[in-house]
Amino acid sequence: MNPTAGERQTILDRTRTVAVVGASDNPSRASYFVATYLLSTTPYEVWFVNPRVTEILGRPVYPSLAELPGVPDLVDVFRKPADLPGVLEETIAVGARTFWLQLGLSDDALAARATDAGLEVVMDRCLKIEHARFHGGLHLAGFDTGVISSRRRPARR
Repeated sequence: MNPTAGERQTILDRTRTVAVVGASDNPSRASYFVATYLLSTTPYEVWFVNPRVTEILGRPVYPSLAELPGVPDLVDVFRKPADLPGVLEETIAVGARTFWLQLGLSDDALAARATDAGLEVVMDRCLKIEHARFHGGLHLAGFDTGVISSRRRPARR
């Protein structure tokens, strides 16, 4: 049911706005790491959704998808499985195009409901990893740290 690699790349290439649902202000949480990457590496406008936090990385946090300043193209979900049906309902209600479930989140029945509502669904994939994979930031050795390279250094003069 998950889109192919090419389809995921198409989704990411046409995305302009991302809502991160379950965003955290805790630097040790995966959503914080992904948020940092999205803000520093992608052209996306990123909105954070969490009813318990008011600011993340110097940006406002919205209590729900309905209170965002616009309609997100992609809703990236960092919530426990029991919360997913409610997040899907909010995603449908705001008119987003893509429902993206982060690593470890997968629910075929929920995906079928989302697809029936006209959404594209990606499950058990990290938005940061997928973006890096398709845009030159992920290589065989892992993330592009710029430290390891098979290229020869230019001769010193």
